[in-house]
Amino acid sequence: MVRERVTNNWLELSTTSGARIRVLCGVHPRAKRLRLTVTPRGARVSYPRGTHPAQISAFLCQHADWLERELGTQRQTRKDHPRLCVGRATRMPLRGEEVILDWGEGPYPRAQFQDDTLTLVLPRLQPRFLPVARGLLAGFLEERMRRDVARWMARFVPMLGLAPTALRIRPMQSQWGSLDTRDRINLDLSLALAPPAALRYVLAHELCHLKVRDHSARFWRQVDLLEPHWKIQRDWLRENGTTLKLDIERLVADIAN
Repeated sequence: MVRERVTNNWLELSTTSGARIRVLCGVHPRAKRLRLTVTPRGARVSYPRGTHPAQISAFLCQHADWLERELGTQRQTRKDHPRLCVGRATRMPLRGEEVILDWGEGPYPRAQFQDDTLTLVLPRLQPRFLPVARGLLAGFLEERMRRDVARWMARFVPMLGLAPTALRIRPMQSQWGSLDTRDRINLDLSLALAPPAALRYVLAHELCHLKVRDHSARFWRQVDLLEPHWKIQRDWLRENGTTLKLDIERLVADIAN
């Protein structure tokens, strides 16, 4: 049950096991229904303007056990995938494959990728260079994404007959992509860790919003023209999305925040 309102924007939820979970609540201007998401920053429920508080409470109670399991999975994933530490080699996903993230020293900071090893080169392997390392890693991932996107845009834009005004890549809390009112596409940086087909689906999805702004049957027919196997990639993101977002948060945490 929902026990109490902690602040104007938070609710505290008690699960059947006795655990207490704080959920951030907020109106979403385009929401048509209640939606519960779990991100590295915690649980959030979004809802249409005018939703009665009793509906929100009932919705959270209905999903309390799922929410507890999902948060437990996140905690375990954090243990299995520790945060970036200068000088300590780790493993990370890149374009759907596992690679080694290693360290080196050199006169200027740079990221170099060779033989399934991504090396972050710093002037000194000291903790004070951690923000530099995260910036290097974020820049490397963005460059890889832009390389893929440029190749696919050359095919998608002529098929669609429309093009975005700009492309921005950044960590996003719960979305994979979005199209703003100025026709700029935003893509989540964590898609650099996913198989290329998943990134290609999200790009096609957002491009199709240039023609159809909603998620009507007409919109999905348009997506099907650009990316016929989109359902497979959507399902893959639903199954693996939490881990991807946790990975990007641990690797480029200060960039994400």
